[in-house]
Amino acid sequence: MKGVHFLVAYVLLASASTFVSASDPSPLQDFCVANDDDNDIDVFVNGKFCKDPSLATPEDFFLSGLNNPRDTLNQVGSVVTLANDEKIPGLNTLGISIARIDYSALGGQHPPHIHPRATEILVVLEGTLRVGFVTSSPYNRLFTKELNPGDVFVFPVGLIHFQENIGSSGAVALAAFNSQNPGDISISNAVFGSDPPIDPDVLAKAFRMDKNVVHQMQLRI
Repeated sequence: MKGVHFLVAYVLLASASTFVSASDPSPLQDFCVANDDDNDIDVFVNGKFCKDPSLATPEDFFLSGLNNPRDTLNQVGSVVTLANDEKIPGLNTLGISIARIDYSALGGQHPPHIHPRATEILVVLEGTLRVGFVTSSPYNRLFTKELNPGDVFVFPVGLIHFQENIGSSGAVALAAFNSQNPGDISISNAVFGSDPPIDPDVLAKAFRMDKNVVHQMQLRI
């Protein structure tokens, strides 16, 4: 009987461990600098191949320029500059990345989006942002907050969230992620700008919109 109890406990603990693993897997060595010279390799891995550790240099762990303002002259009024394993090869397998986000004055925003592989923690450096995220169904509860310089806000992994500059001058924030490749799925681009397009009848029913309006949205995005 004790053996049965032990087996049940073991299964429950094993199951729980799979549920709480919400970030990149732990590395099995000190570091794994990404090796981009994989043209002759026909195997895909979860991450990137490692270069010989003896060939690693300080430059593999370094990036400059996140202090430089970005041009926010675009449709949404924001620019995300991501420092991930593409920019810093030494991040490979370490499960972290960071981004600078610049917002134009009076309405610049990072539109509703999700990060499928990471929780995001954001700190405002300049300006005033209105931020928020929406919980999953069936509640779809909105958590929103106005942030000023020095304020911090967390966006849980996989939830739709946004940031909007509500100040009269530009804004800047830094965001950190518990993944070397958090991913970014823009809701509007994914729904109305997919390739090939989603059947307008599907979107018209889902959004309770006229099919012609859906078609115009697809053409626009």
